[in-house]
Amino acid sequence: MHETELHDLSDDADYAASVEQASASVMLTRTESGSRSFPSEPEGAELIYSKDNVTIHPTQFASERISGRLKLAKQGESVFMTWSPYKGQSSNARLSEKDRNLYTIRAVPFSDVRSIRRHTPTLGWQYIIIVMSSGLAFPPLYFYNGGVKEFFATLKQHVLIVRSLEDANVFLVNDFQNPLQRTLSSLEMPGAVSMGSALSIPDSGSPLASLTDGGKNSAVLSQSIFRNWQKAQDPGRDLSINVLEKFSLVTKFARDTTTQLFRENSNGFAALDPKNYGIPRPRLDAPYQEEQEKKKVPEEIHVPADPIEFDKLALVWGQPRQSPLGPIEWASFLDSEGRIMDSKALRKRVFYGGVEHTIRNEVWAFLLGYHDYESTYAEREYLKTSKRTEYMTIKQQWQSISPEQAKRFTKFRERKGLIDKDVVRTDRSLPFYEGDNNPNVKTLRDILLTYSFYNFDLGYCQGMSDLLSPILYVMEDESESFWCFVELMERLGPNFNRDQSGIHAQLFALSKLVELLDAPLHDYFQPRECLNYFFCFRWILIQFKREFEYEQIMFLWEVLWTRHLSEHLHLYLCVAILKRYRDKIMGEQMDFDTLLKFINELSGHIELDPFLRDAEALCIYAGENGAASIPPGTPPSLPIENENSLLYSQDDEVL
Repeated sequence: MHETELHDLSDDADYAASVEQASASVMLTRTESGSRSFPSEPEGAELIYSKDNVTIHPTQFASERISGRLKLAKQGESVFMTWSPYKGQSSNARLSEKDRNLYTIRAVPFSDVRSIRRHTPTLGWQYIIIVMSSGLAFPPLYFYNGGVKEFFATLKQHVLIVRSLEDANVFLVNDFQNPLQRTLSSLEMPGAVSMGSALSIPDSGSPLASLTDGGKNSAVLSQSIFRNWQKAQDPGRDLSINVLEKFSLVTKFARDTTTQLFRENSNGFAALDPKNYGIPRPRLDAPYQEEQEKKKVPEEIHVPADPIEFDKLALVWGQPRQSPLGPIEWASFLDSEGRIMDSKALRKRVFYGGVEHTIRNEVWAFLLGYHDYESTYAEREYLKTSKRTEYMTIKQQWQSISPEQAKRFTKFRERKGLIDKDVVRTDRSLPFYEGDNNPNVKTLRDILLTYSFYNFDLGYCQGMSDLLSPILYVMEDESESFWCFVELMERLGPNFNRDQSGIHAQLFALSKLVELLDAPLHDYFQPRECLNYFFCFRWILIQFKREFEYEQIMFLWEVLWTRHLSEHLHLYLCVAILKRYRDKIMGEQMDFDTLLKFINELSGHIELDPFLRDAEALCIYAGENGAASIPPGTPPSLPIENENSLLYSQDDEVL
């Protein structure tokens, strides 16, 4: 790594305030064992970095922050990170001690870390985001008292850090176990570089290596090949890309079979696996093996009863779905000048029946907020004309960029390249988008590029094309599709924040709803490190887009957009699905990896109507307690702007 790159690892302003923290080296002791991988602090590890007042924000309110201590520890050649919240120092009654402990980061080895994104906004606190090899990310860690400089300076002394070729604020991480390999790599010599763990026997009692390269065997790559791999696999393009692409790949089977070179024996020490050294594996005698199989008796798992009589509840509260709203009935909601006479009744009607496709383009414009319910025919026509002119003005901003300008406009090139790549694989099985040189695909691209200029701070993130596709399909007009998409992103935009603040806020609210509506299931998740509910990430990010057929998605979205019972009905839908499969989840003792795989495999196999009825029933049953479990401003609620709110900047200062 070049000297200039080392200097750029973080900001000089942080260093002086925290340099005194780096001196002491003490021995850490094990406090608790992690149920899935590693203990909270590795036994006998040397403390190499400690920083107080490092904070996590579960919601957008600064008053609800959770402060704690961030540590880096080294054991042998392995480096680990932990973060623990302070005990008994809650600044807000909404967050209990139990809630705060959900965010504890137990000993995470940097062999499992794929990248670190550094945010150094001109205003506000600096923070980092740790992204795992699986594509999942921990909540942002805010450094209230500085310390980002020292964090990177300490880390680079023990772990190879490679700056992303695509984003100067992203650093790819590889914890090479072999010191010689690490030295050669840091000098960028063309020698062999191990992408996983080198074949060296760790010290007795050291943690196992896992999740080294996202499911690939520990290949030996040249430095030039590594550069190409880095560019192709770079998570700096957007965190959501990796989450969506990796979700179907992260399984316990893949991790166990492709990334671990050593296994623990019965004494807890790292035992050599013969397959890695060409040593034949001892073969069990077949009759003996069959006899042992026969002795295995399936253990009956007791599944705690559902605290709510779910089937009866749905029958009592969940009203049956009605036929879709048709043109004649739609006209009855309008007065002679085109105003909606009873918007509440209209939204309730859509909630229970949806809308016939022939009038969706009219109704969606109201549900999304593009048209006001009290607007007249004439006012809506004037709005269409003026908005079309405004749209073309914004569109011409990127159309007028010459090739020479584009060479000097990195952000534009990055976003354009990502959009070009995404639109050609968005819903191409539909007749509306299928075929080469499809004009609708080009329109999809133009709208997304124009939006990236309209909302330059947010820009473009993968998943946005999934949200725009049905809107363009329904509206069949470029300008109106754009403005309807703008209205939708006013509510769902936080889902695509780089710090994932919007997603984390919804996952936190989901955990509170499950705890309220099915405490045994919530308790089951706790020892299995599932309380972050990351297995529901895709559901929330793109509003179940990939879980249902296209027609069902349009129906679901128009139901959600009515906000008839709650702005957060999608969270109750998550709860309803989990409750329906609770017996299978607990009966089969699913851990995080198995549960993630199971949830992904539900795609295309969920019947929407029964789950909508269940979600409605749960929402009504939860009542005010359910509403109180969801922090104000949680998407898709409109953001609350006041002195206590956090404003997350999408742009980073590149040094």
